[in-house]
Amino acid sequence: IWQKIQQTVPGTPFNFDFWEKCTPRRSTYQACRAVIAARNQDPANEEAMILAIQHAYYLEARNPSDLNTLIELSDQIGLDSERFIADIKSSAVNQVLMQEIEFMQRLGVKGFPTLLLEKEGKFTNITNDYKDAYSMLNQIEQLIQ
Repeated sequence: IWQKIQQTVPGTPFNFDFWEKCTPRRSTYQACRAVIAARNQDPANEEAMILAIQHAYYLEARNPSDLNTLIELSDQIGLDSERFIADIKSSAVNQVLMQEIEFMQRLGVKGFPTLLLEKEGKFTNITNDYKDAYSMLNQIEQLIQ
């Protein structure tokens, strides 16, 4: 998939060492819990954690399924480490994750990334176009009129 992305979107960097250095896992639950744990400290931390996870995974060949990687990333973005560790392991964070997964399933989301437009309580899928953002903007403009 990474090679296909590089062909589709030239200049997109990947560190293919990940596949040699790490044991890939199909579950993203641990990384998702990390995002929620970061958000618990401050909503502004959510995007910082997402970006840190992506950078570690795609460019540094670090496994975001490993708790140690996520703890190191929490330190890098300036989180309270003790609180982060407690939160990521907590049943409360897991419950929030399950609620978010259930919401995604109700919306019919089947792949990621997914872009949805909410208008008057109705969600509409916006077709991803990685080569032309204007095609997505056009879809959105048509839906909000």
